[in-house]
Amino acid sequence: MQDHERQAIADELAVAHEQRSVIPLLTARHPDMTIEDSYAVQALWAERRIAAGRRVVGHKIGLTSKAMQQATGITEPDYGVILDDQVFDSGATLDFDAYSNVRVEVELAFVLGRPLQGPHCTIFEVLDATDHIVPALEVLNSHIELDGRTIVDTIADNAALGAMVLGGTPVRPDAIDPRWVSALLYRNQTIEESGVAGAVLGHPALGVAWLAGKLAQHGGSLAAGEIILSGSFTRPMWVERGDTVHAEYQGLGAVTCRFE
Repeated sequence: MQDHERQAIADELAVAHEQRSVIPLLTARHPDMTIEDSYAVQALWAERRIAAGRRVVGHKIGLTSKAMQQATGITEPDYGVILDDQVFDSGATLDFDAYSNVRVEVELAFVLGRPLQGPHCTIFEVLDATDHIVPALEVLNSHIELDGRTIVDTIADNAALGAMVLGGTPVRPDAIDPRWVSALLYRNQTIEESGVAGAVLGHPALGVAWLAGKLAQHGGSLAAGEIILSGSFTRPMWVERGDTVHAEYQGLGAVTCRFE
């Protein structure tokens, strides 16, 4: 794919973000578009946001569990960039109109105390570099048609990241076995989804190790202080205006937000 074609797609996605709209499938219009093309488009989008005053605070990993892969029909992980204006504290009220196709997922966030560099990053290096783990909700925000999406579409759209909400009780990684952290996801006091963090590649830290290796392929790494959303262990839950979303994590407290 030529640079001007990547720039044109980044332009489309920027307009869709501003107008809270959805564009047709990229793969239907650009059948030769590759995963590398998609990450290049994502990088263009991030560069524009940074030039406008935003700051990178972390990364998200997507499509790491069987539940998410079955829900999307996509069979390999992807990643996106988290910017400072996408991070909220538990109890926040989010603007429903700021997002398209609003859905919420349950995750664990790894906050790094030291940098991580791939390739060949191990789970032990991830846990050693992690300062703490904390519960998080991810708000999905798709600017591309949902039906028929491939990983190429999703990556270009910054892995469909809209926002993240942090809360609960931060814990050191050696204080728990992250595989066995379970959660109940409520919408308006009704349990809609549940899951256990081991559904993320067998151990959520393996998602972070995968990310370090993938970033190394693109000349990047993970910096100290970054927040890494390690991947959802529930299916995405649809949200409507006025809904309150609440997730209870075994031994790690709760995260809550509301959409108005």
